[in-house]
Amino acid sequence: MQEYLRPTEIIDWKHPEVEKLAKELASGLEDPIEITGKCFEWVRDKIYHSHDHCMNPITLKASEVLEAGTGYCYAKSHLLAALLRANDIPTGFCYQRLSRDENGEPFCLHGLNAVHLPEIGWLRVDARGNKKSIDTKFNPPEESLAYEIKVKGEADLPEIWADPLPVIVDLLTGYDNYEEVWKNLPDIPLIRTWL
Repeated sequence: MQEYLRPTEIIDWKHPEVEKLAKELASGLEDPIEITGKCFEWVRDKIYHSHDHCMNPITLKASEVLEAGTGYCYAKSHLLAALLRANDIPTGFCYQRLSRDENGEPFCLHGLNAVHLPEIGWLRVDARGNKKSIDTKFNPPEESLAYEIKVKGEADLPEIWADPLPVIVDLLTGYDNYEEVWKNLPDIPLIRTWL
């Protein structure tokens, strides 16, 4: 589990402001499930989704997301991972491949987290941010995700990554405003298995 707890350049939970917030959110709590819920709700509700709120700058590192108060789903997952790792809760990254218009191609990736909780194991959580059509909650052991897989070609990618995918890092470092990011959301091909 150590790879899901370590600080990195992007998941920079040892940054003073990130670590301070992590400890504030966990104050008075000992149960990892309660701490996870508090951190999840804070990121979901206090960090604004860049596209929903038409906000810049484009953020990547957890500390940048915290400072700017905004981020795409990917960046919000980076901050949530940092807050949880700072509280010794193993956290990784998951992705869904979704249709951009719910009608097939083109597809793009959506980023969320997987958290390892006592007596539950890995649980996916989606702190993307709620709006009229999205209402995610922290309700273990049930998952509450922003999007359902509905269209051929969409998929819940099964991997739990310790680090954000390189294609996500490239996106968030390659563009400097929310509209450009939106136009260039990355996709990855699905590997098909033949029976």
